[in-house]
Amino acid sequence: MARRQPAAEGSRTSRRAATLAVCALLVLPALGGGAVAALDARDGADGERGEPDGAILELYPDPVRGNDAGEYVLLSLPEPGNWSVSDGESAVRLRNRSGRVLVTDEPGSIPPGAGAGPNGTLPVVVDDGLELSNGGESVTLRRDGAVVQRVDYGESTEGERYLPASDEWRPVGFEPRDAVHTCPTNATAFLLPDSPEVPIETLRGADERLLLAGYTFSSQRVADVLVRAADRGVDVRVLVEAAPVGGISTRQARTLDRLFAAGVDVRVGGVGAARFNYHHPKYAVADDRALVLTENWKPAGTGGAASRGWGVRTENGSTADALASLFRDDADAIDTRGWPAFREGRQFERVPAANGSYPTGFAPERVHARNVTLLTAPGNAETELVSAIDGAEERIDVLQPSLGRQANSLVEATLRAAQRGVEVRVLLSGAWYVAEENAALVAWLNGWAERTDAPLTARVAEPAGRYEKIHAKGLLIDDDLAVVGSLNWNENSATENREVALALHGPEPVAFYRESFDADWRGGEGSRTWLFAAGAVAAVVVAGLVAVRSLDFAAVEE
Repeated sequence: MARRQPAAEGSRTSRRAATLAVCALLVLPALGGGAVAALDARDGADGERGEPDGAILELYPDPVRGNDAGEYVLLSLPEPGNWSVSDGESAVRLRNRSGRVLVTDEPGSIPPGAGAGPNGTLPVVVDDGLELSNGGESVTLRRDGAVVQRVDYGESTEGERYLPASDEWRPVGFEPRDAVHTCPTNATAFLLPDSPEVPIETLRGADERLLLAGYTFSSQRVADVLVRAADRGVDVRVLVEAAPVGGISTRQARTLDRLFAAGVDVRVGGVGAARFNYHHPKYAVADDRALVLTENWKPAGTGGAASRGWGVRTENGSTADALASLFRDDADAIDTRGWPAFREGRQFERVPAANGSYPTGFAPERVHARNVTLLTAPGNAETELVSAIDGAEERIDVLQPSLGRQANSLVEATLRAAQRGVEVRVLLSGAWYVAEENAALVAWLNGWAERTDAPLTARVAEPAGRYEKIHAKGLLIDDDLAVVGSLNWNENSATENREVALALHGPEPVAFYRESFDADWRGGEGSRTWLFAAGAVAAVVVAGLVAVRSLDFAAVEE
């Protein structure tokens, strides 16, 4: 069946533009309280401001291609002149060049979009280049023979470019995003495994666009909905991780084959010079609705067959647009591939699907959020959440599969909150692959609280037949902030993975999730004495914080 073109796109775009215009007039509270932030108003500045004399913007010495094909130097030249750039061994003359100028000896090998400026404008490419050292060296920009800027960089990282202005290496194609503060909204808050029908209903209601992003995707129920949507002309796109821990299962491969055959645009992220360790979010955009989950698109997650998860569906349109923008950027990035090209010649592993059955303890609930903040990692989620935790006044509840094996900024902020008298509860999973690590961490946290007289309590969850294991990543602060999304509180998630979370301001979302947290907490166990083989787990104190080292285990995403 031929796809119907979304004829209503113009009217839908107009409605969204009107909504955003109204939202832009609002001044919305930032996560940390006190400060304020308007609706996302990034000006597209890329580092050229304040550089009237010219600047070296990027150095790309270590491409993924063989023989470092595609090395480049990106310059900002304010006006034509007698410019040159050199590495001490050779020089490239740039007489009468101006604007953004990319210097490379292999223009056909540079990554797509390399050096793009505001609004996606591409630089002038000069077919001449330097042999940049992977081990580091000095690069100098001159005008009329006088030094304008000298940049010294250290050992390179494959597939990443060096940004002198911020002194950091950043993957090609990745730009940090600002947190997006959107309008007030009515929303549906729900739990898994209690309400697996909510994601299905949300996707089923799409008429024009249906964008689904995930880490893994093997749910046949969800696939049925996407196929039917594609058949009736909905623009359906799917983006998943290319190399999840344990590999892509045969079930997922068959599911993606079926979607592609039905006309769904299926892509995988993390191919070649990957921008992230893992594409790990779990969200969907269905017309003007945004659905954000802590669970994967598989029977154990959205299918309600195993995991305790949190989810939320917003109705305000502007949140959906912000997520759609993120999806487009990630799905069309240089490290993604279409499913047919990616799967050619690959073997996949058989993995049994979860088939548990659990009661509905908590029905979905309609709630109102005063405003919503879209958080993404890398880029803004970590700093925004640390600020929010630092602003907590009365209580904090943390629900996580684990907290990792080393101290991180989110854990540190939570301990600081407890030290100033905020009541903190931390509930962790008892799943087999984190059981020993979490038990040791719980013992340390409770011991630390006792030694410092801090109002913090930690427990390992006891499902008691209501779910199989904790997989949710949730945060509740006072009676005003609930955070739902894919962000794990470990040492890598916020800085290395693509993650997505929604921060919902208002007492109603907090009340819903806190009631379920209380129920899960009452089933927790915090007093058990755990014994381990010598050397298997050791807890140590580092500057009053915790770093837990354990035996290696497979970080399985159930």
